[in-house]
Amino acid sequence: MDTEAQPAERDRSRPPGTPGTRGRSRFALAPLAERVPGGRFTLALLTCLVFLLLLSTFVVRPFEIPSGSMEPGLRVGDRVLVNKLAYRFGARPRRGDVVVFDGTDYFGHADYVKRVVGVGGDHVVCCDREGRTEVNGRPVDETGFLHPGDSPSDVPYDVVVPDGRLFLLGDHRARSSDSRDHLGSPGGGMVPVKDVVGRADWIAWPYGHWTRIERPRAYAHVPAAEAAHG
Repeated sequence: MDTEAQPAERDRSRPPGTPGTRGRSRFALAPLAERVPGGRFTLALLTCLVFLLLLSTFVVRPFEIPSGSMEPGLRVGDRVLVNKLAYRFGARPRRGDVVVFDGTDYFGHADYVKRVVGVGGDHVVCCDREGRTEVNGRPVDETGFLHPGDSPSDVPYDVVVPDGRLFLLGDHRARSSDSRDHLGSPGGGMVPVKDVVGRADWIAWPYGHWTRIERPRAYAHVPAAEAAHG
């Protein structure tokens, strides 16, 4: 009888809430929740808000499409998720990426969304004899994303993109104010890579438009600037 009673005595000697018990780990924040008006619900809500703030500041940011300059892929009112880590840790924007950037001192005092057509060192021309955009001597077939009925550009240009900058165009060329329109402005319409907020990776809203924003294959065969110049 004595032997069978010993485990029961040991169990009673360890009251709930002592270190190492499940009760302790389950209600570790209980004292804090008691001090907050609304208790655990308010604490959980505040935790979610802090998490969303950190997420928006460092990882992903929602951006509402303000105009029709990126139609047909991105429509007015669409909300895209901008990947703010896409160009960190040594990665750089690539031709065909859709990016959100700070246009202050280049386009205007606002954030803009455009497609990367040329990166540092690229020679971008429009248009070739067949009316196509040409990058580093290679014509680019833009029919997969260019707005139906638009030409690659009604304004001819022939530019070399400075190192560390981007040549950016909207997909709806007839309604887009982009690098072409600022060639005579300070910076020549080329936006510094450091002013890029991130890459638009997803259309998140409205729900019916939910899709991943893919980089088109049209730029896959464009040679590197060094090879073209060489």
